[in-house]
Amino acid sequence: MIHDLKILPEFYVPVVTGIKTFEIRKDDRCFEVGDFIKLREWTEGEGYSGNSVEGVITYITNYNQQPGYVVFSFEITKREFNINYKN
Repeated sequence: MIHDLKILPEFYVPVVTGIKTFEIRKDDRCFEVGDFIKLREWTEGEGYSGNSVEGVITYITNYNQQPGYVVFSFEITKREFNINYKN
């Protein structure tokens, strides 16, 4: 399964630099270990930036989360950057 997900710039930058290796998400997609994710940088005003990170889910837990939410860790497998990106 491949999950195409939006991610805000404030969370995207730590992901792409390797500082943040997890996501907390509503479990409305039945995430499973081994699933692939594509995190696409997005903002309300500008939409998608063209920057994205792809990875594979390596661990999932709902421990101490709000009902219906999970935390999953992932390993990055690919990075794509918009050459016109302004940060």
